[in-house]
Amino acid sequence: MKHTRPAARRGFTLIEILIALAIVALVAGYAMTKLDGVFGRSQEQIASLAVNESMKTALMRFRLDVGDYPSTEEGLAALATAPEARAERWRGPYVETKGGKMADDPWGEPYQYRHPGTRNADGYDLFSKGKDRQADTADDIGNW
Repeated sequence: MKHTRPAARRGFTLIEILIALAIVALVAGYAMTKLDGVFGRSQEQIASLAVNESMKTALMRFRLDVGDYPSTEEGLAALATAPEARAERWRGPYVETKGGKMADDPWGEPYQYRHPGTRNADGYDLFSKGKDRQADTADDIGNW
C-alpha cells in the first residue's frame, strides 16, 4: 500500500487572511481609542497652563502698568496692542502674537475673557470653551 503525502501548503487560505486582518483591525482600533484619551488630556493640560499661568502673568503685568485689567470690550487684544483710552500707561505687548493674532486654545478657538467675571466677580474670567467649543458648559477650562 502506497502512502501519498499531502501536497505542501504554499500559502494562506482566504479564511486565515481574513482572521489576521480582523485581529489587526481590533488592535488598531483599541490603540486609537487609547491615544485619543492621551491627546485629549494633553490638550486640557495645555489650555489649563495657558489660562492659569501664561495668560495670568500677562494680565497681571497689564494690571500693574495700567491700573486695572482690560475690560470685556477691550478683551485679550489689549495685551497685544495698547487700548486707546489707556495708551499712556500701557507698557506692552504683554503676549506674543503671530501676525498680530492671539494664540487660540488647543481646539482652535479663541480664549474667552470677561472683566468683571461672572465666576470671579472681583477679578476676571479667562477660559477655553473646551472640546465641545461651547461657552459656559461643563468642559470649560477656566481660572476658577
